[in-house]
Amino acid sequence: MHSTNQIIRFVLIMTSLVALVLSLMYTGLKPTHDLNEAIYAKKAILAAVQEKLGIDASSLPVEEIQEIFDNSIKQEVYDMKGNLLTPEQVEAAGYKGGLAENIDINKEAKKPEADRILPMYKYKDDSNEFTILSVQGKGLWDVIWGNIALEKDMKTIAGVDFDHKGETPGLGAEIKDNAAWKKQFVGKSIFDSADNYTGIAVMKGGAKEPTWQVDGISGATITADGVGEMLKRGLNYYGPVIKKMKKS
Repeated sequence: MHSTNQIIRFVLIMTSLVALVLSLMYTGLKPTHDLNEAIYAKKAILAAVQEKLGIDASSLPVEEIQEIFDNSIKQEVYDMKGNLLTPEQVEAAGYKGGLAENIDINKEAKKPEADRILPMYKYKDDSNEFTILSVQGKGLWDVIWGNIALEKDMKTIAGVDFDHKGETPGLGAEIKDNAAWKKQFVGKSIFDSADNYTGIAVMKGGAKEPTWQVDGISGATITADGVGEMLKRGLNYYGPVIKKMKKS
């Protein structure tokens, strides 16, 4: 029979070996994992304008996504006062590379509002010009987030894309899965006729103001309310930048 010490020694050796293998696997796979996350994020950004561009962002090959970002998208980062940050300032905030695509909006949401930084993506080709803004909020169960594309006038929505961490399939998850629901945002304005900021309201029972309201989601009132709150607050964070861009 094996002694207690032998059994303990065996367990410790096996535990150490498993820990070592898992550590090596994590280290070896991390670059691939990081690349996949970066591509997923870029697809989500392009999804906000895919209808305008006539593409399906989710099915684009990696090379084409990167080509679009290299040739048609200018990445900028701003502070909450609307000041453009240098790549060095973005790196000092904890984001290696200093690009907008590196910014974790969920991480930023945990900071005091005054200390947050905001990613912005300016898309331009021979026929199109959009500005894409990233927002984050709270759904029924966990965080929700999205990318909102504005037309050149910096008030009309060109397209949206939303995602979530844990909303209910067939209900709150419709903010991501229901293409028809997302299409109703197109053409809405985040300013009223008097040029006062409104954001976009998601209305239970249906939109009554055609300029800046959209219909809610049946059976998912809390998630839909979360989208409306996220848009009103999140887009307003970009207010100082939008004001400058509207004047230029």
